[in-house]
Amino acid sequence: MNWRHLFSRRSARLTGELRARIRASFDRAAGDEVHFPATIDPRIYHVKLIRRHLGELTGRRVLDVGCGKGRFARVLHDQEPAAEICGLDLSLEMLRFAPAGVCVCAGSMTELPFSDAAFDAAYATESLEHAVEIDKAVSEICRVVKPGGRIVIIDKNARASGRLQTPEWERWFTRRELEGLLRRHCRHVESRDISYWEDVPPDGLFLAWLAVK
Repeated sequence: MNWRHLFSRRSARLTGELRARIRASFDRAAGDEVHFPATIDPRIYHVKLIRRHLGELTGRRVLDVGCGKGRFARVLHDQEPAAEICGLDLSLEMLRFAPAGVCVCAGSMTELPFSDAAFDAAYATESLEHAVEIDKAVSEICRVVKPGGRIVIIDKNARASGRLQTPEWERWFTRRELEGLLRRHCRHVESRDISYWEDVPPDGLFLAWLAVK
């Protein structure tokens, strides 16, 4: 069945049936180390940008939202051993690959199982695109971060839509769209085009949003 006609940028709903299909998709993908690796090169700009924006993390609690196998959490834990890194993902199969020393929790980005202001910082790397109800997911990320805490979202640029094959529920974003959602909860928001490597000019695929609650 072709599900794409059921989705629109403004009205998509994360039903129980759709959530189950998304979870099953990532459970299957957990066995694909080529496209869904458990590690990542710590020199990529995504990592550097997260580190720079989040700042000093000693003694801080940081949430990796939609962590997958924990590839970014692994780097942060290695580089910031005095920080408490927590990874959340919908897929239990993905979480089985999370590194030792990183606490993990199964759950949905639209219903984060944490209390208000539970974390000093949060980031989401190429995961918000799978949330379906994007406004709820952004609201939840901001809810669990303390006032003054920092947030990083790295995801695909809507202007590059069609460049990659994607599942029917996946959403890409414009800079203005996510800036507007973050500004509902944060006192400072900015965005920029980025590349995987700091010395390579952005090609229009990735955007980063940096916020301070």
